[in-house]
Amino acid sequence: MNLIFAGTPIFAVPALEALLRAGHHIRAVYTQPDRPAGRGRKLAASPVKQCAQTHGIEIRQPEKISGEEKILHADAPDAMIVIAYGLLLPPSILAIPRHGCINVHASLLPRWRGAAPIPRAIEAGDTETGVSIMQMEAGLDTGPVLAEARIPIHATDTAQTLHDRLAQLGAETLISTLDQLARGGVTPQPQDNAGACYAKKLSKEESHLDWTQPAAVLHRKLRALNPWPVASTHWRGKTLRLWEVAPLDTRGGAGAPGTIVQADAAGIRVQAGNGMLTITRLQAEGGKILAAADFLNGHKPAIGDRLGDAAQSSPNR
Repeated sequence: MNLIFAGTPIFAVPALEALLRAGHHIRAVYTQPDRPAGRGRKLAASPVKQCAQTHGIEIRQPEKISGEEKILHADAPDAMIVIAYGLLLPPSILAIPRHGCINVHASLLPRWRGAAPIPRAIEAGDTETGVSIMQMEAGLDTGPVLAEARIPIHATDTAQTLHDRLAQLGAETLISTLDQLARGGVTPQPQDNAGACYAKKLSKEESHLDWTQPAAVLHRKLRALNPWPVASTHWRGKTLRLWEVAPLDTRGGAGAPGTIVQADAAGIRVQAGNGMLTITRLQAEGGKILAAADFLNGHKPAIGDRLGDAAQSSPNR
């Protein structure tokens, strides 16, 4: 097919590469304008732009896509593939491609419409997720579904590991869906709006853990917030970022929520409101991400130390 591709983050790159391998012609790539990134705040190209540059594809980076109608009509695309582009497409754009605009969405629609379907699925305790290939319309992720593919959410999955699996699954499902679409073998299925829920964008304000919550809730939240904004807590007046956690331990303990009850090479075990968390990778303020064993070599948390807003260090620290 003659395609236009619109995407920005790394999640969209496997699909772009898969389209090229499958022999589709990518007439142009739309991606967000270069943005400041890193400590130096230098302008950085999006992962999709970098991929397009590698393959010599024309790159377009308008601040707004409204106004691109004339050039898109000239492209005469069979379809426009849209994956985490970051701009809403107006009806005047949606109507241009012969097969419309096709979106790869990282959830089983109508569950988790919106900006953050991957972390919200983990946070909610979903045991299954997947990708939906959707025919785009004016509403937010409301269009009919052309195809879907499912995978389990493992108890060890973080938003990062699940992201990587879904990116590959989305690429594979998109290719097979386009093959069927070309043969007229796709029947769009309307979404059941009664089952819809919204995956709001993550914020830094969500990162702080409330140790009075059950361990199961905190376990899901910690995994959902990796790689951003990363779960955090206070310890001895400074911030600890908590990157990874051992399998859930629902056994109780005698300490108050936030109390360190054990600290060894296996991890730092902390009492929650119901059960315990064992932190296996963490990061001191201004430091590197370390496995628990390495963290303990440079830091000496004492049994009985408290984490969180009510943090109180033991007298023998």
